[in-house]
Amino acid sequence: MLTALGLGLVVGVILALTGAGGGILAVPLLVFGIGMGVAEAGPIGLLAVGMAAALGAVLGLREGIVRYRAAMLIAGSGMLLSPLGLWLAHRIDNRWLSVLFALILLLVAFRTLRQPRRPAPPPAAGGPAPQPCQRGGSGRFVWTSACARALVLSGTVAGLLSGLLGVGGGFVMVPALQRYTDLAMRSVVATSLAVIALVSVTGVAASAASGGMAWPVALPFAAGALAGMLGGRMLSARLAGPQLQIGFALVSAAVGVGMIVKSVL
Repeated sequence: MLTALGLGLVVGVILALTGAGGGILAVPLLVFGIGMGVAEAGPIGLLAVGMAAALGAVLGLREGIVRYRAAMLIAGSGMLLSPLGLWLAHRIDNRWLSVLFALILLLVAFRTLRQPRRPAPPPAAGGPAPQPCQRGGSGRFVWTSACARALVLSGTVAGLLSGLLGVGGGFVMVPALQRYTDLAMRSVVATSLAVIALVSVTGVAASAASGGMAWPVALPFAAGALAGMLGGRMLSARLAGPQLQIGFALVSAAVGVGMIVKSVL
């Protein structure tokens, strides 16, 4: 289906550019573009985002910018909650699920709009408080209980939303890694993609086993997402970060408002 292929292409490009936005826009694109419900579109979006994220993570591993131990810890906690989210998705009325999705989209848009313009915080008297997860001389994290707790908590939230709404969880993981670690942005995005790929496996497997995957739509949508990931990585070096984030935030806000209107009407 050409429509599904084209929509997947859009998702892959956004995922490559932001490391966070592709997953959260996959389901709305299927809802508006093909007319699916959120619960039906969720597993398809999760499959496509997971495959595209896996490709991005592999490329990041080749560059040595994925913190794979942290990714496995986060994903492990997320995998425990993903089936619960999937179970809840099929027991919540589609209208309320759409409203919840829209509210999260608006929250993501608001946070994204604030980020490029947010002034740097003034330095504290004793210097800025270090993030819980700091790297040592080898470039690897120095593991502490505070670091492990922060990453596990982030993973559980991402896993629950992954199963419930069919999102990869990157919109949770990217801000969390920025807040709790001292990683550079390229490493944050690559590690986030690795988490998305791993967490998506559980939700996709559970949905496929229960017969909830619409394969005629899922396969071309996923193929488009993979192509978009490759193309988006070539574009990412040419596009300015703040303008890209603002554009993504405006699109997310518009889609969120549209989902609320569609649910009310």
